[in-house]
Amino acid sequence: MSIEGWIIFAVFWVVFVTTPGPNAVNCITNGMTLGFRRSVPGILAILTQATLFLILSAAGVTALIAASPTLFFAAKLIGAGFLIYLGVRGWLLARTLPKVSAQSGQSIYLRAFAIATINPKSVAGYLAAFSQFVQPDVPVWDQMWLIMPTALTITALSYSGYTALGAGIGRAALGAVFNVWVRRVMAVCFVIYGVLLGASSTPGRT
Repeated sequence: MSIEGWIIFAVFWVVFVTTPGPNAVNCITNGMTLGFRRSVPGILAILTQATLFLILSAAGVTALIAASPTLFFAAKLIGAGFLIYLGVRGWLLARTLPKVSAQSGQSIYLRAFAIATINPKSVAGYLAAFSQFVQPDVPVWDQMWLIMPTALTITALSYSGYTALGAGIGRAALGAVFNVWVRRVMAVCFVIYGVLLGASSTPGRT
């Protein structure tokens, strides 16, 4: 992955993980009710889920590349379409505050892991996002040394920030983060990325 490709990936991942959703609501709520330090297990749970899904996405992309370049290209187009879908869905739901329903399990970690896993952006979202930036002519696992630390660092910073917001300014954080226009800007970013990446056969490559 080139420096330019890495920057494109990093900017995309910022949009991908900072878009308000159930994880953000849960982090803000934990921060409000428990304080930052006691909410850390919830952040670790999201990072656990992210690690697992990145590995699963890499394995899926590897299988597609091995099976057929045509299948990989088709997957990229489907992935781009899914990103556009997330954007349109985000725009339509911009006025609806995501809710976190009670989950089984008593610990903060298990509840946060469950919320992260059932997030609409989870499996399909990770695969769609991940497949856009992988170079099919380079072994996927050789690219993970850069992709995974980047994705996990941005993810950690994002949800640590949401938790800190909740701990620092309480319920006002929900209003600030879930402002309709903030969410619509994020939604437009998804659509733009989906269109641009889908129109390019070699996004993020040298």
